[in-house]
Amino acid sequence: MGAIRVLAAAGVGYLAGTAPSADVACRLATGGATELRAMGSRNPGANNALKLLGPRWGYGVMAADIAKGALACTAGRRVGGGTGAHVAGVAAVVGHCYPVWSGFRGGKGVATSVGQCAATFPVWSVVDLLVAWGAAVLPRWRRRHVGATVVSSSLWVLAATVWWRRRWPNLWGPEPTAALPLAAAATTAVILYRLATEPPPLPLAPPGAPPPPDAGDREPRHPAPVAPVLAEAVPAPVA
Repeated sequence: MGAIRVLAAAGVGYLAGTAPSADVACRLATGGATELRAMGSRNPGANNALKLLGPRWGYGVMAADIAKGALACTAGRRVGGGTGAHVAGVAAVVGHCYPVWSGFRGGKGVATSVGQCAATFPVWSVVDLLVAWGAAVLPRWRRRHVGATVVSSSLWVLAATVWWRRRWPNLWGPEPTAALPLAAAATTAVILYRLATEPPPLPLAPPGAPPPPDAGDREPRHPAPVAPVLAEAVPAPVA
């Protein structure tokens, strides 16, 4: 019965993760004229929505993605206890990254994992956000979102391991067990794999055409302006 409950929690979590928050925002904001999978970073997530649709819609998508991660864990806990909460959180991230309804082309799962951390490891959630913010804004590196994710996720797994081994209190989250660091590690693996396999940047604009929109997680790749070449002076014909 316990295994069935955990499997049920995984199914609930996956379905919650597939909720197409970014697609809904696109339809509401542009009437379907904008497709996040074809513009900017080609990622149907909060960051691409923020840059293509504006702050109002982008932050709305982010809040929705965080909420569905937290709700998935809450539902999983009701179905399968503490282990069910962790399993549902990982499944929600998988569902966000690989939704069956959209041809398995989803977002990166970072915001959904924030909701997972808030529901299953609340004592660390604020620290996790501060670490991610610091890793994103302090170093001067390309693709800062990848570096920030690696740093914050690694510390998430480490802190979860310490909390499990020490049996420290976890606020409203489930009692720390081995499932806490295992779920953190599994979610981290899913997100890093998604980052490693994200679509390439948009192609360079052809000469004379306007550049593609700089909206997304990667650095803009505009063609460098080319200085005009002056024709060599031709001597006048001798009469």
